[in-house]
Amino acid sequence: MFDRRELSSTVAAVRDAHAPDAVALDVGTDFETIPPAAAEDLGLFVDGLDPAIYPAEWLPPDAPDALVRYAGSDFTIGMPGDGTVVWSRQTDPPIVLVKKRAEGTPDDFLEFLLAEAFVQVGTDAPEHFLPFFDGAYRELDAVVPLSPADVYQIAAALYDAWLGLQTRETFREWEEARPALYDAWADAGERLRGRLSTLPRAVARGGTSFAEATEYACSAVKHDLDLPAPFAALDTRAFVEHGPDYGVQWAEKTFEKLDAAGDASGDDARGNGADEDAADE
Repeated sequence: MFDRRELSSTVAAVRDAHAPDAVALDVGTDFETIPPAAAEDLGLFVDGLDPAIYPAEWLPPDAPDALVRYAGSDFTIGMPGDGTVVWSRQTDPPIVLVKKRAEGTPDDFLEFLLAEAFVQVGTDAPEHFLPFFDGAYRELDAVVPLSPADVYQIAAALYDAWLGLQTRETFREWEEARPALYDAWADAGERLRGRLSTLPRAVARGGTSFAEATEYACSAVKHDLDLPAPFAALDTRAFVEHGPDYGVQWAEKTFEKLDAAGDASGDDARGNGADEDAADE
């Protein structure tokens, strides 16, 4: 299932600079979560396995099954929404895994994804949003009046933004030192730019869910793009410094404003439907 991946000289240099001990492996299949028995085969490529276990008290009663399994005693590598390249510190040394679907990814962008993973491994960041939020995940669930799956998606997005705030400076520095990686990073950002300004309107009209919009906006953080409200409040040093507490407060304030706006819209619609029709034209 696993094979050592040969890295280009450019990506190998990034690994050497940020995570020199990390092992890169190709995975012979696509996955959200590698079956625990198969994950144990990683022991053939590393010196040791150190499966993470997290307190059940961190989870709300209606947490998605995948998150419950992740927090439990099963050796869990990979989670829904992780993307094409996955990394973990549950092995010694850390691993970077490339899913089979990478075969359809443009070479330049795949090079960036690999380099990004090594940069992330080299931070002090936890490898998943659950240990990032720890007990605050229950608080997030309490202030987000959406489904458990939406709370999961928002939590993953907030973690992605928090991590992106810490890694994007490295990506900027590649403009001269590693121009091919920089260009791939910048191009991915350009592909996100088009929808950013329309996200609030898309959410208001029901064309995009709030969780989807949050995921999209938070992906743009690592590309150093200007975000619309309410997501712009996440692009701040305070988020880096206060982490999960800031994320929970942002979610709480955002939904309070959304609720207030919804009430006001309802009053306006009852009082003057003609104005609403005019605004839609």
